[in-house]
Amino acid sequence: MIPGEELLFCALGGSGEIGMNVNLYGTQGQWLMVDLGLTFADPYYPGIDLILPELEFIEKQQDRLAGIVLTHGHEDHIGALPYLAHDLKVPLYATPFTAALIARKLEEEGLTGKVPLHVIDRDGSIEVGPFKVRFVALAHSIPEGNGLLIETAHGRVFHTGDWKLDETPVLGNPSSAEVLSSIGDKGILALVCDSTNVFQEEPSGSEAGVHVGLREAVEKARGRVLVTTFASNAARLKTIGEVALETGRQVCVAGRSLDRILSVAQATGYLLDFPRPLSFDEAMRLPRSEVLIVATGGQGEPRAALGRIAAGNHDLKLAAGDTVIFSSKIIPGNEIGIGKVMNDLSDLGVRIVTERQEHVHVSGHPGRPELAAMYGWMRPQIIVPVHGEARHLNEHARFAVANGVPKSVIQQNGDVIRLAPGEPKKVGEARVGRLVLDGDVILPADGGTINERRRISLSGLVTVVLPVGGDGKLAGEPHVRPFGVPVEEDRDDFIADATDSATRAFDSGKGEEQVREAVRLAVRRCATAWTGKKPLVEVSIVRVGRR
Repeated sequence: MIPGEELLFCALGGSGEIGMNVNLYGTQGQWLMVDLGLTFADPYYPGIDLILPELEFIEKQQDRLAGIVLTHGHEDHIGALPYLAHDLKVPLYATPFTAALIARKLEEEGLTGKVPLHVIDRDGSIEVGPFKVRFVALAHSIPEGNGLLIETAHGRVFHTGDWKLDETPVLGNPSSAEVLSSIGDKGILALVCDSTNVFQEEPSGSEAGVHVGLREAVEKARGRVLVTTFASNAARLKTIGEVALETGRQVCVAGRSLDRILSVAQATGYLLDFPRPLSFDEAMRLPRSEVLIVATGGQGEPRAALGRIAAGNHDLKLAAGDTVIFSSKIIPGNEIGIGKVMNDLSDLGVRIVTERQEHVHVSGHPGRPELAAMYGWMRPQIIVPVHGEARHLNEHARFAVANGVPKSVIQQNGDVIRLAPGEPKKVGEARVGRLVLDGDVILPADGGTINERRRISLSGLVTVVLPVGGDGKLAGEPHVRPFGVPVEEDRDDFIADATDSATRAFDSGKGEEQVREAVRLAVRRCATAWTGKKPLVEVSIVRVGRR
């Protein structure tokens, strides 16, 4: 679909899900991409850590893609850039902190200088093809969160990105109500808006308010204290550093992503007063009451610092009487992983503090009062909810209309929406999907490799090697090996039975493919009779000399 004299919107990710945000705006034959993020895998993708968006729709017309504008530096908004941006061959635009994070990612993938990256002043404006884009500072849980005012010949769109209201921000200077209202005074066709906390009745709260709660929680602690938070939450890192100084503790930082955020933040003018971090050895030599560890892994990631510390597989150690503070929200889907880490910590005798016990976290997304305030400032003709699951998007549309927004568009990934001219409506569909990063290889999320891996993880694998002589007959017994098939102590008996099944199914009068299929079915029936499961069976024929 080629955009003509109209204004189109299409999400390739982030609508119908939380994460992997990719949005397209189209007009006058060109597209503008806003954000290119990823999401994190769950057990449905065995062996996979990262999920990337399928970009076939825009790749087929990449000569019409004018550029990619980034709202802020969270992984679900910039994380796919190192893997996908080079092939799109368009410039990137971001404010200094976000640009520095992107530059670091590109460097790690050997792409420095190969992807044009333009650093835009805070509150700066750019022209990208037929689009004029103004960066509008908004509060969030990472420095330099930006809304985007996108001006086109068919109307102005305010794309919020991730945001909240914070009257006492710890880092940065978000736009005032007066600035946002002045944007609305000039007319807004559509407000494309974050839906994450639409069910939250209260405002998200100020980052400054967490300071008191964290300090009180640390003051109560008698042993070592570990605080885990999202690495990208630089404002929280600033608060944690201040609390450490106020409570007489020295800071130790555990986690590569925390090291990266600290480095980038300080290089761009943030966190310059953060205490000098101790090495792991220095932290372990200090009296227990004089150290505060900041660690990644609050979402239960087993390979992150906290998970390894809890399992006893890290240079940093915790013991009975120590305290771990979860200064973060549990992301839906991570409950099992977080529960395991918490149980491991409890087995060590560690005291656990979460936002349920103390005021140690506030969200970076707007609750209902903040959403209503944004409607009042922008006064859009249309609300387009994004960044949420289906229930979030539908509720956001209802809430916006109930608060005076005339029209709503409920869309999902792949829906091509005409915002103007005329009534907003769906006018087409774009192919959407998921890719997985498997080691260094990008694969379809539902392709043969991942589907096979799922089957193996569910039911196991049996390999059968058939030695076939020059006369086409078996030159020896089939070699059967089960992997992950629940036969345990009966393994030898099962192999003998499966070998017999393979031998009886072999028919030298048939072609190779027919032989393979007959043996495959026979061995699978044998495995099903033994276990009640249907493992993947792989049959190979090995040619040997005449006997």
